[in-house]
Amino acid sequence: MRRRAAAALGAVLALTAAACSAEVPSTPQPAPLTTVATTPATPPARVTTAPAAAPPAPAVTWQVGAHPLPLRPDGFGEIEPTPPELVNRALPTKDILPPPSGDRYASTTSAVPPGVLARSTWQAACPVKSTDLRYLTMSFWGFDGRAHTGEMLVNAKGAAGITKVFGQLFAAHFPLEEMRVTSPGELTAPPTGDGNSTSAFVCRPARGQTTWSAHAYGLAVDVNPFCNPYTQGRLVLPELASAYLDRGDRRPGMVLAGDATVRAFAAAGWSWGGAWTSPKDRMHFTATGH
Repeated sequence: MRRRAAAALGAVLALTAAACSAEVPSTPQPAPLTTVATTPATPPARVTTAPAAAPPAPAVTWQVGAHPLPLRPDGFGEIEPTPPELVNRALPTKDILPPPSGDRYASTTSAVPPGVLARSTWQAACPVKSTDLRYLTMSFWGFDGRAHTGEMLVNAKGAAGITKVFGQLFAAHFPLEEMRVTSPGELTAPPTGDGNSTSAFVCRPARGQTTWSAHAYGLAVDVNPFCNPYTQGRLVLPELASAYLDRGDRRPGMVLAGDATVRAFAAAGWSWGGAWTSPKDRMHFTATGH
């Protein structure tokens, strides 16, 4: 009797062990980045994990350009307090060109395509010939933590230096909200005080003057204007950017004295308007000193 009971118990244990060895986990387990051990006859295989997904884009909390400001006698908009949504500005970037593949910086330099020239502010009266401008595309990091591709028109003399500068900003993960060619309609549109596009060539006079700006020659770049406002007396541009006048409150996208952005432009021979006394043009980098 005892022998039959022992034999039955042994059979049960054998069935249980077989069932456990055949069980497959319902959820696959991640494999570490290691070489898998195999028999000598089989070449070793390397198992890798999938690349990390890009962070989710932040919610759109503010519609740029949707709120025209009352005009001042000088033609600028009334200076108003910074809306709460823009005090720590981190709006997502809308792609105008295909984003770069991977996380490596990429840039191109070419003559200005006719279609790009047609949607820019260039006209025959501008102080630079269209053939003396170059069309750049460059990778940049957005405030959304994603890599994007921007576009810029610059003077041919500064094209090589500018692509190098923005390569350094990309390596430092310095964020830009957008980088695109300025359109003619933006020069005559009612001011909204919330723009933040990084750009270079714009065929317009210097602020408050009748002489051409360095931008009209393609020899100046404005970086994150909202995060780095222009001030002269009580005038603040963009008009809603007063929250960014406190330069001790460091936030992403700000340009500060002696930082990597200022050093990168200085190495290319471009000076910073944030070092001026009046006006203080924190967004502005120039190859002409103006």
